[in-house]
Order: sequence, then C-alpha cells, then structure tokens
Amino acid sequence: MDLLLVNPGNSQKIYQNLADKLAAIEPPTWALLLAEAIRSKGFEVGILDVNAERLSVDASVKKIKEFNPKLICFVVYGQNVNAGTVSMSGATQLSKAIKNLIPQKTVALIGSYAQALPKKVMEDEQSIDFVFTNEGVYSLIEVLQNGNFEYESLREINGLALRDVFGKVILTQPGRVVPSEKMDLDLPGYAWDLLPFKDQPLDLYRAPLWHAEYKENLRSPYAAIQTSLGCNFGCSFCMINIINRDDNQEIGVASNYKGMRFWSTSHNLKQFDILNKLGVSTIRIVDEMFLLYKKHYEPLCVGLSERDYSKNLRMWSYSRIDTVTNPEFLKTVRKAGIKWLCLGIESATKAVRLEVSKGKFEDVDIHKVIRQVHDADIEVMANYIVGLPGDTSESMQRTLDLSLELNTSGWNMYAAMALPGSELYKMAVENGYELPANYTGYSFHSKDTLPLPTKELSPREILKFRDQAFLDYHKNEGFLNRIENKFGSEAKKSIVEMTKVKLERDLFS
Repeated sequence: MDLLLVNPGNSQKIYQNLADKLAAIEPPTWALLLAEAIRSKGFEVGILDVNAERLSVDASVKKIKEFNPKLICFVVYGQNVNAGTVSMSGATQLSKAIKNLIPQKTVALIGSYAQALPKKVMEDEQSIDFVFTNEGVYSLIEVLQNGNFEYESLREINGLALRDVFGKVILTQPGRVVPSEKMDLDLPGYAWDLLPFKDQPLDLYRAPLWHAEYKENLRSPYAAIQTSLGCNFGCSFCMINIINRDDNQEIGVASNYKGMRFWSTSHNLKQFDILNKLGVSTIRIVDEMFLLYKKHYEPLCVGLSERDYSKNLRMWSYSRIDTVTNPEFLKTVRKAGIKWLCLGIESATKAVRLEVSKGKFEDVDIHKVIRQVHDADIEVMANYIVGLPGDTSESMQRTLDLSLELNTSGWNMYAAMALPGSELYKMAVENGYELPANYTGYSFHSKDTLPLPTKELSPREILKFRDQAFLDYHKNEGFLNRIENKFGSEAKKSIVEMTKVKLERDLFS
C-alpha cells in the first residue's frame, strides 16, 4: 500500500465521560477527501479510523503492520474547531509507538495544529518525520510520486516542514491549495468504502444527540460532507482558514488566509445521491458558511428538494445569525431537508461580537431572526462563547439570559480558547498568557482545559460560569417543555440523563 491515512483517537481524555455515549463520532471528512484524491492518481490508499473503532495503541500498531504502507500520514482534524489540536494527543501517542515498534516506517501529519505551528510540531514531536503546512493535496501527491522520503529528496517539494541532516527544522516554499475551478477534478469525492463498519456503512459513526432530536436510534448511520472550503470572515477566535495557509510565518494566523472555494452543484448533488444509496439520512454539512452565498446554496437546496429522498433527510448546517433574515430563503432551506441551523450568536453584547468578528457582524434583531427560523420549521443549535475579549461577569450573564429567552432546541456555550491558528492564540503568546500544557488542555470538555482570561475574569471564573450555565439551560423548565413538545418524552429524558454527567476540571480542584 502506498499510503495509510490515520484518524487518531483519544476521546476519553478529550471528552471525559461524555465519550462513552454522548460525544459525536464523526467520519474523518478530510481523510476521506484526501484518500479519494490520492487514489484517483493511481495510488493504493487505506484509512485506519482509530477513533471510530475505539482501538488501543497496540491494536492500532498491529493493524498498521497488516496494512504495511510505504507512508503513514495522520490526518488530524475533527468536528469542533479545536479538534485539530486536541486530537494531536492521540496522534502523537500512536506515532511514538510506531517509531518504537516499527521504526523503519515514515510518519507524516496533516492537520490544523501543524498548519498553524509547523516548526513547533517538528521540534516537539520527534516521532513525526515531516508535516504539511496547508491542506496538503498537491504536496502529498508529489511526495508519493517522488517515493523517496529522505530529506535531500523532500526538500524540493513545496508545502512541507521537515528536519535537515543536522536536525534543524526547515520549511520548504509554501504549497498550493486546490483552486475552486479544480475542486471537482482534484478533490473528486469521498472514499466511503475505506471506512470500517459493523453491519452497514457508516454505522460506527453517530451524530450529536441534539441533531438526532435527542433520540439515540436516529444518531446512526451518520455522515458529514463539505460543499465548500474556507470562510470569507476573519473572526479572531476561529482557526478554520488555517487550511489555506500560503506563507511560512512561525505562527500562522487563520484570518490572514480567508477565502472560500466551492465544488459545483452537480458534484455536490452527486455526493448526496451516494449517501442516499448507502442508507444515510442523518447528515452534517460541514461548511463554515454554507448559507452565505445564494448562488452556491440555492441551486443545491433546490436540487435536493427535487429528490424523493429529501423528505427523509435530517441535516444541519452552519450559518451566521445575520445571514438568515429572509423567510423565503428559509423555506428553500427546509425543503432541502435541512432541519437544523447552527447559528453563531456568540454574545448578547454587540461590542463583544464586533471585537472578535472584525466589525462584519450586522446588527440584527436576534429574537426576530430566531422566531423566523422556528416559523420555517427549522430548529436552532445556538452557539455562544464566554470569556471573549471585553467580557465581564455581567456580559456573560446577559448572554446566558439571552439564550434562555431564545429557548432554542440546541445550545452550546464554550469558554474562549487560544486555539492554535487563531488570532487569539498569537495574541496570547505575545501577551505572555498561560497556555495549556498539553494538547488536551485545548479541549472544551477535558479535565485540564485552560480558557483565556479577560481583563476582569480569570480562566477559572469563566469556566465555572460556563459549566453552571450548561446545567442552568438544560434543566430550565421552558427548555425541557419545548423539547418534550417537539420531540417527545424520550427526548426530554435523554437531556435529563445528560445533565447527570459531571465533568472534572483541574481549575476547580
């Protein structure tokens, strides 16, 4: 085998007790895209999904030996913006075992943490032979075509960080990303057939509980696909655009690489047709800004609504609160099978929103927008962030109060984190803020999580507020009544059980 793409695990450390039954298990979208791109060039490719199969390190190494690949490449992303960093914990644990047990194997890595901090990865992780400094499609193809994984040969390939013969970290010239006009050709789909399964395709994967209307039997099979890549905004807390990196700065900042690329409507519809044939109706559209450009989403939504299977789809997609203000547009979205919108409300305080979204957040009536979405028979997963620059105890409380007033069927609140690749990370480094000591410390749910402070609030105060707010919201009678009325008593019971899971936090000990 020419290439084995590895999706690492370590969910217990990342999610604690949520990992057993509550945390989503998402297909490794970028590994699937890479696998299809690489094998379309004639290479033999495999995928090892350590996370989905819940493999131990020893079992993972055993399977790698069976695959016997020429090149092992960890693909380190995930369902949350912090996943590219927190999943480094599982990747490096396994890479060290590989170097110990099968040292002759070459180990590479693609992922958002390496894209943000390629030099640091190579200095910190001796078990990684080289990393890719952006999405890596063209660079990976060149590496495989070259076939020689030694420094003298690899240094001629763009888009890599590697060590020279003296151990010094060298960054080659920045690599190219796949342009929009070549997306259909050079990223031609998903290698679903390479994923593990038990009884049917994609049955080892499960949707977030809310996406399945808080019903366990609706969570699997589950798929996640992209119809576009990147984002045209430069929010300081986000690192999504780091995949587009085109420079060799020591600390990459995602807002410097903003921009969107699109697959064609016909290509995207074909991917939904494939999933339908595989028996999958619970689907996440991964795009950060799926509903931003009408010329992109409208023909896709219309095409989906014309398909017989659309009435059975249970999909969700992201959007910003200021881009879903048109009721007619919402009807089109709903007919396509999108039953949930994940909206980034972030904060109840306009000044805080403007601070982190580069002034591009339109001032809208949030209550009115949520009513319009609900009137279109679409549920809302509302995202909030506390501990953003400018936040105070009072502004965090206003955000919680707003969320209770909006009473959406889905609710997320995160403590602001200096995610590698975000502007907040570079700011934290420059200001000497304490950063997590381990990869898992960047997890929103881990025991050793460490949020950023603000001028008025410590990380402990912010995290304590967030964890209590989670309970306040999900135990609120208004919310529980909404869930029972919409989805039934079973759904309400699932939420009650969920609130009994306690997260341990080092900051509270």
